[in-house]
Order: sequence, then structure tokens, then C-alpha cells
Amino acid sequence: MSEDVRLVAWVRGHVQGVGFRWFTRAKALEIGGLSGFALNLADGRVQVVAEGARDGCEGLLDWLQSDDTPGRVDGVTEIWDTPRGGYDGFAVR
Repeated sequence: MSEDVRLVAWVRGHVQGVGFRWFTRAKALEIGGLSGFALNLADGRVQVVAEGARDGCEGLLDWLQSDDTPGRVDGVTEIWDTPRGGYDGFAVR
């Protein structure tokens, strides 16, 4: 059983206007046990916040960095933290 963590990732590239947030939500639901959100930022990036088991968050991060995402990912910056809670499922904001 892995510990619960908080992943905050900022995804750079052509990631707005291509369904990126919706696919991220679908992937989080597919992995299961994750809560959080995906949000378009004014500078063109997408911010992804996910809380749950470390292996689930690592799986989501692996997907964010893969070639399976919609659009084009040029890079992902992430930080790891302790969960804060307060999310009801995984939302698109």
C-alpha cells in the first residue's frame, strides 16, 4: 500500500483547445482513487493537481509526460507535497 501524496504538475506545449483537461480527467478516473483538477492557465499551460496513492499519481505523471496525450507536451514541471484534501472527484476547471 503506497502513501497518499499530492502531485502538482504544470504542462507546457500545445495543451489548450485540444481536450487536454478532459483527457487528463478521464485518465485520472481510469487510474482510480485520484482526486483533484485540471485547469487552463493564462500563459498557455495546464495545471494538474492530483491527490491519492503515490503509484496512482506517478501513473498520471507518466501519462502526462508520454506521447499519448492530446496536443503536444513540450515539458512537465512537478512538485510533490502532502495531500490537502477537499476535492470531490477529479474536476475540469
